[in-house]
Amino acid sequence: MKIMLALALALWTLHWGSGIQASQSEESPEVARETQSAEDAKGAEGTEEAEGTQKGDESQESDDTGEGEEGEEGEEEEPPRPPNVLLILVDDLGYGDLSSAGAEDLQTPHIDALVEAGMRFNQFYANSTVGSPTRAALLTGRYPDLVGVPGTIRPEPEINWGYLSPEATLLPGLLQQAGYHTALIGKWHLGLESPNLPNERGFHLFRGFLADRMDDYFLHTRRGVNHMRFNAETIEPVGHATDLFTQWAIDFLMERAEDDQPFFLLLAYNAPHVPAQPPPYFLERVAQRGGGLSEKRTRLVALIEHLDEGIGKVMEALRENGQDSETLVLFTSDNGGDLRAEANCGDLRGGKREMYEGGIRVPMVAVWPEKVRPGTSSNRLALTMDLFPTICTAAGLTVESEIDGVSLFRTLVGQMAPPMERTLHWVRREGGRRHQGQDYYAVRQGHWKLLQNSPFEPFKLFNLRADPLEEHDLAEQDPGTVSKLSRALRLRIQKAGAVPWQPGPTPQPESEDQSEPTPESESDPQSESEASTILP
Repeated sequence: MKIMLALALALWTLHWGSGIQASQSEESPEVARETQSAEDAKGAEGTEEAEGTQKGDESQESDDTGEGEEGEEGEEEEPPRPPNVLLILVDDLGYGDLSSAGAEDLQTPHIDALVEAGMRFNQFYANSTVGSPTRAALLTGRYPDLVGVPGTIRPEPEINWGYLSPEATLLPGLLQQAGYHTALIGKWHLGLESPNLPNERGFHLFRGFLADRMDDYFLHTRRGVNHMRFNAETIEPVGHATDLFTQWAIDFLMERAEDDQPFFLLLAYNAPHVPAQPPPYFLERVAQRGGGLSEKRTRLVALIEHLDEGIGKVMEALRENGQDSETLVLFTSDNGGDLRAEANCGDLRGGKREMYEGGIRVPMVAVWPEKVRPGTSSNRLALTMDLFPTICTAAGLTVESEIDGVSLFRTLVGQMAPPMERTLHWVRREGGRRHQGQDYYAVRQGHWKLLQNSPFEPFKLFNLRADPLEEHDLAEQDPGTVSKLSRALRLRIQKAGAVPWQPGPTPQPESEDQSEPTPESESDPQSESEASTILP
């Protein structure tokens, strides 16, 4: 282990001290093929900047070129320690459901403090409209359907729409090789049996929930089955899931406080996914504030505020341990907010399960003392899968496997990033009457976006620069752009078609009187017309 750590230290020093050369340390050769762009520039707000920041575009000042004292004196001084990485992933948080994002009916001081302490990405997107595909993209750096996860992974074969490829290279495994201690606390959602259990896919420690959603935050079950684990052991902890994950994260930080080995902690909360089931104290507190909130909105606000408090406790533990100064903290959500639970997606159209902006654009904040300038923001267009190479670059790793993500490291540390041309894709496969086991898609080039929200509806075309709220369908007016984006989409569908998304034999066909399992809880906000569709 000491040898591996020394190697990681040397690699990290080489990358950081040389200013992070674009050809290898920031992007893999495969990523370079998809040269950069609509990312930075041609976003929904119409900006042409590579990175836009608050405070006079401070991220591009010349004193942040990466050629400072560390680069000049790296051979003479003790090599810097690779950073810890704390990645906080929340579940179904709407783009507008933070007080720092303009929400006036809730209070999120601790997440807001992260925004103030670091860089906010204004155009950050989840890789899918639902959780499993986004989590697959996060941990592989690839589009999710290229690693076998076009839809939600569930325990029941008849409603399962993904299988994480055993051949895929996962982030925690790479970080292990670089000397990191790796841990997942919270929700996994990428498989319930070997070979796709967390400890088999690169995590030294797993303490959390294997399945998709919890039917009860206190019982921690899904359809009556307990999916809580401590590594491979089934456990029955007592308490609200958010409190448990918070405390387990704090315990982990305390255990690592005296260890010089860098760590990667993925803290993946179930909240604020339905059922909106906050602890009674938080529900009472929000209800007493008044404001005319509906019962649904009151419950969701209370669940988000409870989540915010937990994140605040984790960050406080990081500070008390003295780990904050050497830790890169990333915060984001797996998809947009659930409108059926009365989530707030800001001014954006749509929400979870939809390819409109509200379903895929999510909050993202990066905090890294002395590296990322506080109170800054970026208009760079980025996706969840970009966090994979970003973390690898910060850790001093060159990615050898094929990935689709592009490192955001230069943006984070205030260096000028080259313009990029990227064709971006989103996919979701689902069952039930609305989807019938088929896919629906979105594809974006520059400010043009082609999308559908059901396999059976026509594609719509939007110009996000002129129409950020996606109100004016231009498909009939601009058939040339539709044809161009459609061709790019067809090529992607062909490529993904070679990747299996089911493990082993095909599920047995249902008999005439069989139907897919239906929600047991009234807190699952499904419409009656889709009662047979199991939505995550």
